[in-house]
Amino acid sequence: MSDQSSGRVAVVTGGASGIGLGVSQRLAADGHAVAVLDLDPAKSAAAASQIVADGGRAIGVGADVADRDAMAAAYDTVRSELGAIGIVVTSAGVESFDDATSISGELWDRMIAVNLTGTFTSLQLAIPDMVDAGWGRMVTISSSSAQSGAGRMAHYVAAKGGVISLTKGLAKELAPHHITVNTIPPTIVDTPMAQGAVSTGAVPPLETLAGFIPLGRPGTPADIAAAASFLCSDGGEYITGQIIGVNGGMYL
Repeated sequence: MSDQSSGRVAVVTGGASGIGLGVSQRLAADGHAVAVLDLDPAKSAAAASQIVADGGRAIGVGADVADRDAMAAAYDTVRSELGAIGIVVTSAGVESFDDATSISGELWDRMIAVNLTGTFTSLQLAIPDMVDAGWGRMVTISSSSAQSGAGRMAHYVAAKGGVISLTKGLAKELAPHHITVNTIPPTIVDTPMAQGAVSTGAVPPLETLAGFIPLGRPGTPADIAAAASFLCSDGGEYITGQIIGVNGGMYL
């Protein structure tokens, strides 16, 4: 049986770096037209250009997921250039390490606005397209810290925990339309964001952290992308509302 998911239009937020870039590249290799959406328009354009050079179909779109109007305009651009949206993977996010007593209202609001509200907006704006098609795939990138807890990250953990709950709520609501919604909560993944945390001393070197991972190494964007690829395929049609851990066995 052919995979009816091939050739869909996919939006990947935070798609120009780290996990998002890995997902963008994998979905393009799977035959989807990919909108690489990123806060930095130059980075999104560069990532899309590389995908095209590698034989895929992609466009770069700049937008802040926390800006609803900008996101609506970005999705209009995607529809105009690529067509109706059938897949959304939400990888855009921010993190910081702060004692609970030092988290300002502004910092809290930004963390929630990007990581939780931005995720909701990114998914909500694509629902009409998917309902019309009677088919859709949504994958949120959450965090295992929302399952296990993490010190000095109360704002981040709260936002990512909200993403997990949002995923489950939308999965129940959208299932009658044959739209699946799942979340992948990474643990330790070798990305620019993770390396940035290492460089500031917020976390130990990834090689040290790898000692806590049963499979013995940090994850890669390609590891997360492989799971997202399956969830976005017809093979994943009976999986919805699930937390799909891709973490080398670190969190069970």
